[in-house]
Amino acid sequence: MSRSPLAGLAAVLAMAGATCGWMTLRTRTPATPVPRFAPGQRVLLDGHNAYPERGQWGDRLDSVLATGLPVAVEQDLHWARRQGVGYTSVVAHDSDAVAGAPTLEAHFFARVRPLMEGALREGRREGWPLLVLNLDFKSNEPEHHAHVLALLKRHRAWLTHAPRTATPGSPAPLVVGPMLVLTGADTAQRRAFHDRVPVGDTLWLFGAIPATKVPGKDKAARAHNAVQLSPAALIPRHAGNYHRWVNFPWGVVEEGGQGAAGRWTPDDAARLRALVRRAHGQGLWIRFYTLDGFTPEQDRGFTASYNFGSLRAVAPRWRAAVAAGADFIATDQYGDFAAARRIVPRSAPQ
Repeated sequence: MSRSPLAGLAAVLAMAGATCGWMTLRTRTPATPVPRFAPGQRVLLDGHNAYPERGQWGDRLDSVLATGLPVAVEQDLHWARRQGVGYTSVVAHDSDAVAGAPTLEAHFFARVRPLMEGALREGRREGWPLLVLNLDFKSNEPEHHAHVLALLKRHRAWLTHAPRTATPGSPAPLVVGPMLVLTGADTAQRRAFHDRVPVGDTLWLFGAIPATKVPGKDKAARAHNAVQLSPAALIPRHAGNYHRWVNFPWGVVEEGGQGAAGRWTPDDAARLRALVRRAHGQGLWIRFYTLDGFTPEQDRGFTASYNFGSLRAVAPRWRAAVAAGADFIATDQYGDFAAARRIVPRSAPQ
């Protein structure tokens, strides 16, 4: 009797017996309980591109949610005109695909409303946030930012938030809701979502620290230098009140990223662990994107540049990222990752 690729993957992972080294915030004293959502305390599937594309793959968001909570979800946003309503925020990957794309409000917020309202009724705050919404703005018009901020405020009862303070370099305690919203490192986003918010008001979403520019005269040189830069050089900043996470392509772990990857090695694993340790030591959540392994027959509109080629090839990367305690692991293969992650033994958070 033949075995499915996922069954074979499960056997590989089960034999590996990998453990997850959970991290703690170094800025806290041992007597202070570390929140369960703090950097290093949870490893979440990050559902990459969880929206329809050109009329296809309409089940992606449901597929992410079906893996169980807590979970992270990415939504790519464009500012697009809709007949009868004017401009609005729509979810799509490419600018030439916005014509039939659903709105952020209809696609995401309407879908998760029962989950969020149920969570508020139950009040089991120890597991919050249940959803981490990662907003990837593909266009950064001021009107777009204002529209999304207004949309978030209409759902403020769901949202994890913090006070806007006069000390942006110091993270204020988060008031935890069933959803946490993250956004990117773009300067215009910081101005809209932090700088223009009056002191004493509220921050409703949180940005990534700016990326370190990798030197090099061409693509090959930059790919080489990306894995030569130290974790301290790649993550020079501590968490602030608005900047609370860091986002990396896999090319900072393996030279050239997915397309150039060979056999997973102990040196690769050590590099990954060092990056995660540095992020957590700086009080930051860390995300890696996007770890896929699919054949042409398994392709459901995935991005070729993120492909390791097979489940067998991506499996040790998934396993290592879980073991290292990466907070968000982005993949398009939601069910495969979730099934693999369930059978990886993990140590308790420290």
